Amino acid sequence: MFRVSRLTDYATVVMTCIAAHPDDVLSTAQIAEEAHLELPTVSKLLKSLGHAGLVDSFRGVNGGYRLARPAHEISVAEIVEAMEGPLGMTECSISEGQCEREAQCSVRGSWQRINNVLDNALRTMSLADMLHPAAHPTVTTVALTEVKGRTAS
Repeated sequence: MFRVSRLTDYATVVMTCIAAHPDDVLSTAQIAEEAHLELPTVSKLLKSLGHAGLVDSFRGVNGGYRLARPAHEISVAEIVEAMEGPLGMTECSISEGQCEREAQCSVRGSWQRINNVLDNALRTMSLADMLHPAAHPTVTTVALTEVKGRTAS
């Protein structure tokens, strides 16, 4: 089964929590409470998200975190990459020269197509979309028809 790590899942929860309060600077404790996550976990996530430029941190009595950009400008792909690194279903779908069988591989092109569809779906879905998931029920359908080589109608 293909899935993102638990920390990546939690990172999207933390980011949607912050996105739900666009005008506020939230403390780590506030985020942990609202997200129903442990404080050390949230601290770890915020550090990674900060290094990726997705959240801004503020020190002091009224310090905390807020999104570095509006939620509609942050893609789910950016969150996944902040936690997992480059998106890739297989090593060869990320970059060339990672596999000794690359030259004679009959499925590399197919994995690259699948990777491109997944990458596009994650880049198309914004953090703002994550706040309102019912607004995009056809993303999976569109992605699957693209993999099969058909155009979505």
